[in-house]
Formats: sequence, structure tokens, C-alpha cells
Amino acid sequence: MSGFASSAPRIAVAGGSIGGLFAAAMLHRLGHDVTVYEKSVHGLRARGAGLVAQDEVFAALDVAGVPAGAVPGVTSVERIALDLRGAVRYRERAEQTQLSWDRLYDGLRDAIPDSRYVVNSPVTDVDARAGVLSFTAGEEREEASLLVGADGAHSHVRRFVAPDGGEPSYAGYAIWRGLIPEDLVPGASADTLFRRMTFFTGPGEHALGYLVPGADGQTQPGRRRYNWVWYRSMSSGDLSALMTAAGRLPLSTSLAPGQTPEDVRTHLIEAAQHRLPPPFADVIAMEPRPFLQGVLDYVAPRLTRTRALLLGDAAAVVRPHTAMGAAKAAGDALALARLLRSSTVDAALASYDEQRLPVATSIARYGVRLGEQLPL
Repeated sequence: MSGFASSAPRIAVAGGSIGGLFAAAMLHRLGHDVTVYEKSVHGLRARGAGLVAQDEVFAALDVAGVPAGAVPGVTSVERIALDLRGAVRYRERAEQTQLSWDRLYDGLRDAIPDSRYVVNSPVTDVDARAGVLSFTAGEEREEASLLVGADGAHSHVRRFVAPDGGEPSYAGYAIWRGLIPEDLVPGASADTLFRRMTFFTGPGEHALGYLVPGADGQTQPGRRRYNWVWYRSMSSGDLSALMTAAGRLPLSTSLAPGQTPEDVRTHLIEAAQHRLPPPFADVIAMEPRPFLQGVLDYVAPRLTRTRALLLGDAAAVVRPHTAMGAAKAAGDALALARLLRSSTVDAALASYDEQRLPVATSIARYGVRLGEQLPL
């Protein structure tokens, strides 16, 4: 069992993905005794694809002390919508920056000492007795002055913070994703897709795509990657059958790169040829390891309890249409860091719940409204 640091409260972060890293990097920089407990064995670098950057992400990187050049972005200058033939039917000027998940992860991960990022240590069995918060991390029993639950949509920490809060519900559609080197994209499709965010919406289908930096942060033309996203209607029964076919538990809702059965990938390529514009069909066919994310809805009824709090997806799962998942996690971490800088742990927890729960609820409702506008 770990002891407490003599000069600072011991903070444990359950979950070493983006939300947990935002919190840990900021709090470590502020001088807190922080340890991250991550359930995966080798870390999470290969788990994500692209994301649209919001102001909160850049603000959080600055507070965390991550150098600006460590998380490069690619800027698109407009948005277009295609028809099924691939012709542009709508165009608007809209400048925005896209990041790659792996570079964001690396930038935050580098801000935390290796000794403070413990893999193969899922946080379970959270308890609080006689004013002491304890939990199991892997095979060890630990104590902390504060436990940050950043352990995802199916959070174990949430079972302690909000034991009657239920679990995320499946929205009835899922996202297929891929990330391919831009130099593999045929010239005609590249002319349509590059330098802009591209959309297509059809019966039961919604697709979009944009460029992100290369695997080592390259932003020069020819060295970047194309991130595609394909929303498809999928019943809960079909999703469960897919999980079983992929060797996962029937109630699972996601497939990581490499977990999609080859016959499913073949069917996906064939469907894209008939149901998506040719440029999207091209990039989908080039992805050898498409991965899947079921779209979920959830907002916890409370975010804090007895020196434990929820952050990121553990607090609220918002639909990807909002492009605010990473921004909300960054905002959660910013609020926590700001409150701990000027308040005791107990006072910070009270203010955190008051400030961040309305934000989570608002973003979640916005995502549902956006989803209802799609023919999925």
C-alpha cells in the first residue's frame, strides 16, 4: 500500500487516456503527488484517430506545460458536402484545426514521469471509510487524498461516485473509423477531400473526413494522414453479434484496430462502393484495420463523492457529432486544476460538481439533437 506524500495530497488518476492525462499533467505541474493507473498493458497510443481541436484543448495543453510544437495540427479552410456521385452540393468557408489522437496522447504522456504512469493496473473496488479513500489498482491496495475517475464510459470509479446512476445507453448507430497515409489516396479523390472537411449524408449513412498530422507529427503535404469517419445504423442485436464474431464480450461496444474480422471489413468496403460517394469509398477501401465505436449516451447524476470525482467520459459520454469529447475532458481537467490551486480538496470537489455537471448535461443534449437530425 502506498503512503502519502509529506508536502502534497496524494492524487490517483484512474485511466491513462486523454482525460486522465490532461488532469495528471496539469496537477503534476502544479506540484501535486500524482499517479496514473491505466488498465491496458502497453498504453493507449494506437487507440485513436483524428479529432477537431477546440479552444479548451489548447488552453489545457498550455496549463499542462506541453510545448506548442509537441501537438501539431492541420488546418482545413472550408467545409463541403458531397452527393452520392461525389459532386460538391454545398460549400462554405470554415477554418479549423485538426489534431491526431496519438500525437495529443504523446504530448501529454511526455509531461508525466514514467514512474507515475502505471500500466496493467485497472482501478476497482473503491471504498471510503473513516475518512480514508482506498481502491484496488491491479493487484495492489492503494490510498489517496483524491481519486480522479477518468476511466471511460464504463467507469469503475463511477460505481462508487454514483452507484445508482446506471450505465450508458446505445443510441442505435455506430462509427467506423480509419486513418491512412495521404499519399495512398488517388489523385481525383485527394483533390476532393484534402484541404477541407468533407461530409456526406444519405439514408442510414453519414460520413466525414479530414487530414491530420502524420504518425510522427508531420504536417507537410504528402506526409500527413487522412482520417475518415462513417456513421451507420446498427441495431443492438447486430452490434452484439459483431462483438461476438470479433471475440469480444456480447455487451462490448467497440473494436480496436486489428479486431475487425476480415469478412466484416470486406462487407464494409462493398457497402461503401454503393452507399457512399467515390472519394469516401476509395479511402475506406485503403484502410486495412478499420475500427468501431458504438455511439452511447450518458450523463452521471453526480460527479463527486467523498474525495472522488468523475472526469471525461466517466462523467458524461457525449456523441461525437459535437466534436467536444476531448474539449469537455480538457475543460473538466482545467476546472479541477484551477479549483485545487485555490481551495482544499473538499471545497474543490463541491465546486467541481456545481460547475461541470451543467456543462456535461448541455453538451450531451446538444449531441442528441444533432444525432436526431441525421437519417440514421
